[in-house]
Amino acid sequence: MPTSLPVPITFQLPDGWGTAPPDSVGVSDVAFVAVHAQSDAGFTANISISGEYHPDDASLAEIAVASVQRIRAVAESVKVVDRKEVGSCDVPGLAQTICFSAVVGGGRRDLVQSQVYLAMLDGDSNGRAVLQLTLTATAVQYPSVVEGFQSLVRSVRPDTGAAS
Repeated sequence: MPTSLPVPITFQLPDGWGTAPPDSVGVSDVAFVAVHAQSDAGFTANISISGEYHPDDASLAEIAVASVQRIRAVAESVKVVDRKEVGSCDVPGLAQTICFSAVVGGGRRDLVQSQVYLAMLDGDSNGRAVLQLTLTATAVQYPSVVEGFQSLVRSVRPDTGAAS
């Protein structure tokens, strides 16, 4: 079931991507899903956005490690290729790239997932919310879609409700 984000955001969807209801693409517990216009051997690259409050002191690195453990529970050959801090003082972040093999749509696929975690303060409660933006693509398609994902990530802003 789709969820809502703990803090409102705005972002720009890159060219070649369209929105999809999370339930229609078999993804749960996310607020937003976009799918790429072209698939690779039946797999459609997708971007999801989810988030939750983290009242604890878990670092973004600890949250990212937990995400890798969840992937290891359902996939094979899981390898963290890259992990680095991103963002700013106001919106700190962490990005990681993971390669893995999984059965999707009845066939085994070599997939690449880029995950970006952004920490934002909720202005109403002053609690810390962590957004997770995720790109999942086949290893073949990844080089052609990662730039669009990075563009979307760079466009994320808190939605203050002010007219633009």
